[in-house]
Amino acid sequence: MQFEKRLSTGLDVISAVRDNAPVKFVTARRQGDDNLEVFRTFPAVDTIPLLQFAFGGRQFCGDAVELMGTADWPLIWIHGDGCSGENVSGTQAYALAPHDVRRLTLDGAVVGTIFEDDDAEYCYLGGVLPEDKSASRMDQARSVFERIEALVGQAGMGFSDVIRTWLFLDDLLDWYDDFNVVRTQFFNERGVFDGIVPASTGIGAANPQLAALVSGAIAIKPKHSGTRAFAVPSPLQCPALDYKSSFSRAVEVEFPDHRQLLISGTASIHPDGISAHLGDTDKQIDLTMRVGGAILESRGMGWSDVTRMIAYFKDMREAERLAVYCKQQNIPQLPVVCCHAAVCRDDLLFEIELDAAKAGPSLPN
Repeated sequence: MQFEKRLSTGLDVISAVRDNAPVKFVTARRQGDDNLEVFRTFPAVDTIPLLQFAFGGRQFCGDAVELMGTADWPLIWIHGDGCSGENVSGTQAYALAPHDVRRLTLDGAVVGTIFEDDDAEYCYLGGVLPEDKSASRMDQARSVFERIEALVGQAGMGFSDVIRTWLFLDDLLDWYDDFNVVRTQFFNERGVFDGIVPASTGIGAANPQLAALVSGAIAIKPKHSGTRAFAVPSPLQCPALDYKSSFSRAVEVEFPDHRQLLISGTASIHPDGISAHLGDTDKQIDLTMRVGGAILESRGMGWSDVTRMIAYFKDMREAERLAVYCKQQNIPQLPVVCCHAAVCRDDLLFEIELDAAKAGPSLPN
């Protein structure tokens, strides 16, 4: 098998060339003044979205959904925490070539996609909201984890099969510590620490439904011993568990013909867990990218193997700094969308998350 890339100024499509449920990674960036341009041609006629992210002011959500033809797939709309919301920066999606899928609904909205291939069963979730948006923030967080568990249960899986989560918290800096208490308690109750702790992004962003948080997840249930998932450490950072944040730095999924690496939200943090390069965006970008690059290298991959990436900026006026850095470091064009968000510490200015994939045999872990 191989991965076919079509990269352009505004649209990147990376496709797995295989007979067995070929996955696509789609990244579209706004190029002109039309904030809805990325939604006018999404999805492509030969594409079934599994999970979509949209980055921009929540006032555009309704029009975007209408342009996409009701968007009957999981959608997470990410409105930068504290931003004016005047722009849309882009959209990104996990997708499939034409294939049988089953959708999951919650509160009248599609929030999940289930499908299978010869190697595994999969469940992609997005737009999962708390049951009661008037409840306390901690209760809303608990509700989200319980609802993720119930949804993957409809796919015949348990929370132990979840390998990746996204948690977008409104006013994150006001309650991230409380959120971590809820997550750790839930993980303890479900025995998550006895297996794979999911890779995760916890970032500050609001949502159109005005809930305390909105979430997404990926779960996978292997069909045979040739498919397995395992946590991957970061060579340049300590485990996030060391400072009471319950996620793995990365998770790799090994298939018979390729490997997929899912790298968690990553920022400018020293090996001892202390924030680095306070007040200096360029140096934070440099360290963050070196940390991500080291994880890739540890798994026999490089920047050319990246299939999707999100770059979160505390100040969107600094977004061009990433392109400048990549050019200086001779990093090839990346399938990335830049968006506004509050990073999990007030002194952090930049964060990335990314996936990568490579054909070929497994590596030791």
